[in-house]
Amino acid sequence: MSRKILSAAAATLLLASVANAQDAVEATGDAAAGETAFRQCIACHVVTNEAGDTLAGRNARTGPNLYGVPGAVVGHVDDFRYSSGLTTLHEQGVIWTEENFVAYVQDPTAYLREATGDNGARGAMAFRVRSEEDALNLYAYLASLTTE
Repeated sequence: MSRKILSAAAATLLLASVANAQDAVEATGDAAAGETAFRQCIACHVVTNEAGDTLAGRNARTGPNLYGVPGAVVGHVDDFRYSSGLTTLHEQGVIWTEENFVAYVQDPTAYLREATGDNGARGAMAFRVRSEEDALNLYAYLASLTTE
């Protein structure tokens, strides 16, 4: 293949990735309700921006920092030990969209098994968000913190 064709293909993939990431951040939930729902997450998670400011939660270290999750590649926090299922999705370049975030937080193991095709995949997150509405609101809240 010529360099022009390869360059055009690479540019197309890059633009598609940017568009997908932008679409992924669109949230239909209620961020204010998500802030309330986030109280169930603070035992394990924190939201700390690049400047080191804690935007939500405490200094929890069981789960990864959730800053920038909406629109990010699954498993994007450096030096965090993710489950093999999330690592597989990271390697595939799967981006956290509202749809897959909601499915994951409601049943991490079932989501990972379906998304990876591995019936042995297990989620490390034992907690499940009980309602789809709370999950949608959590995604909206995380998206609102990322765009501040």
